Amino acid sequence: MFSLPLRDNASLRPLEIWHAEEFAAHLDRAREHIRPWVGAGFITDDLDGARATLRRYAERQAADGGRLYGIWLDGTLVGGVMFVDVNAALGLCEIGCWLEPAAEGLGLVTDACDALLDWAFTVRGLHRAEWRCRADNDRSSAVAQRLGMTLEGVQREYWPCDGIRHDKENWAILAPEWRLTRA
Repeated sequence: MFSLPLRDNASLRPLEIWHAEEFAAHLDRAREHIRPWVGAGFITDDLDGARATLRRYAERQAADGGRLYGIWLDGTLVGGVMFVDVNAALGLCEIGCWLEPAAEGLGLVTDACDALLDWAFTVRGLHRAEWRCRADNDRSSAVAQRLGMTLEGVQREYWPCDGIRHDKENWAILAPEWRLTRA
């Protein structure tokens, strides 16, 4: 089994269909907190919905189009990171994250995304990694900055949520920039 330590009490592991019950319980704890920041298709309300989300990502991974990883803290699933999209032909990927409130402020998302970027650039040989978030999501923007990403632009009133349209930030880092941060 693949497991990457993030801290003494935290690890990054593939989040797979057989985790559906644990994922559903996690979403019950996190749902209202993450709802404004993640795509509506990610939020589910029951075990079948959790299983469907995990199946969708399993299918995307099988097609080399995305991947989903969970973050476990003290043995409990508290969030995760993902390759929202992978386009190997173009050398591009988009990464994303979510986290329940109890695990915020520990650097887990930054460490997990760092591992994803390292894999994307050094193992897969991708050239560009992107990060997209609502412009008012200060925590997400801060992760992009800590990862060494550059804010490339803002799409005005792009993100609809609860009847309000929010601006979306587009961040990115290139493989040569990534390698410089590691030198």
